[in-house]
Amino acid sequence: MHSIIHIRELSDSDQDEVIGLILPIQQQEFGLPITLHDQPDLCNISQFYLEPGGTFLGAFSGQDLVGSIALVKAAGETGAIRKMFVHRDFRGKLFGIAQTLIEKLIAHAQQSGIKNLYLGTVEPMKAAHRFYERNGFRRIQASQLPPEFPRAKTDTLFFHRGLDVQT
Repeated sequence: MHSIIHIRELSDSDQDEVIGLILPIQQQEFGLPITLHDQPDLCNISQFYLEPGGTFLGAFSGQDLVGSIALVKAAGETGAIRKMFVHRDFRGKLFGIAQTLIEKLIAHAQQSGIKNLYLGTVEPMKAAHRFYERNGFRRIQASQLPPEFPRAKTDTLFFHRGLDVQT
């Protein structure tokens, strides 16, 4: 039986757990040709995500990191969702981890004045595509991305969602 899930903002001290969650999902589960070297943001969470006004949230079962989502605050009123991953044993509506993470990220984005969220993903992650669409994201062409969007080299599909900004 799994313990109650709790969400908190991650920091540089969580780097090993973040890498331990994300790399196996990318490489082993989805066969993506991506390494830690290709993702320097994972080794500097504060500088890449937190200091510019974004966030990096983690979902924990006990002491174990089982889910993540990050927000890059880009130029102007633009944000990019990155590093949305949930351990295979904790996916689905039973746990609601992905839904909780995206709702908390959207709330942070709105409070930060972000009006447009973008994300990139890859073709094999079909369940993720459906999840984003259920959460108001619409597929767009790469040519529709703003110039400041931090595109990952593996991204082939892109999504956008406009936000009502909270004041």
